[in-house]
Amino acid sequence: MRKEINEKDPLQVVGCAKGHSHEEIIHNLPRHQNYTPNIIQQIKRIPEVILRNSGTLIAKKVNHMMREVTTEAYRAKQFTRTEINNRGVLFGVVLLKHRVMDLVLKYFHERWPECITCLYNEHSGKTGIINERGVIQEIDSTLKNVVEGVSKNRPVIPYFDDIQFSGGEIFETLYKSQFISERENQNYFKRMIPDKCFELPGMRSGVEKHFRNKKINDYL
Repeated sequence: MRKEINEKDPLQVVGCAKGHSHEEIIHNLPRHQNYTPNIIQQIKRIPEVILRNSGTLIAKKVNHMMREVTTEAYRAKQFTRTEINNRGVLFGVVLLKHRVMDLVLKYFHERWPECITCLYNEHSGKTGIINERGVIQEIDSTLKNVVEGVSKNRPVIPYFDDIQFSGGEIFETLYKSQFISERENQNYFKRMIPDKCFELPGMRSGVEKHFRNKKINDYL
């Protein structure tokens, strides 16, 4: 019986592969701050299976660079603290070494398409802007100046005007929410704060043992 010849690469990755394809690398690697055109020429000569599995030093380096780019973009999307004013301008500060500002701006645009998003990059000193139509631009200016300039030409939006709170109002709302009776769990409370803790300075009066103390000034 004639043995069938498998023409596929015996090293071909099946299923969930590590690394990236040639297309993914060529498209995204230029975002890295240390990218040079010479790297792309080397990548094209490397079989994809070697790239995906970091089979050579250059493949390992490329995958590491790709990981740095995707990680930075992910962190900026998930952990950037933003504010919104009553003119529908969403703004915040990021620290991006790589060229991923457009990815972060598009993420916020997809979540708040009715807003103009402004993000100041502390690394480059520039502010990225994406408008309601998804048009992106970067301006060599501070976040404050950009937000003021953009807001000046926009009307007050009642919806965003209604959700503007002072720091005191936000604190009071969050503080009161901790004392909803349905959330009380004395057994859990005692496990997390053993009686021995009440012997520590500042806890000896026992005020922290009570669930319904609602004024922080009592402790100051």
